[in-house]
Amino acid sequence: MVLLENDSFLTELTRLFQKCRTSGSVAITLKKYDGRTKPVPKKGHPESFEPADNKCLIRASDGKKKISTVVSSFFELSFSAYSNLLRAHIDGLKKKDKKSKSKKTKATQ
Repeated sequence: MVLLENDSFLTELTRLFQKCRTSGSVAITLKKYDGRTKPVPKKGHPESFEPADNKCLIRASDGKKKISTVVSSFFELSFSAYSNLLRAHIDGLKKKDKKSKSKKTKATQ
């Protein structure tokens, strides 16, 4: 997995979306990131670790190529270009079929 700077991540994400426009998909995950590079220690060995600020790890993959970036809370407002990019390229979503409440209540009784 390649950890990129924020600007280069956005350009690579745009390329992934363009490549998968006709066929394929792009999986995107967001995760809270505390800056650790090693696993969390066991309960018997407490370690005082205080993250400096809140960070978010954003990953994107098309199945073959994986990219990621870390966004600090200081840059979250300037990273609004990410949300604009998602709005522009996420158009193939399907609405989820909702089951009516009457069918649900009859099944449980």
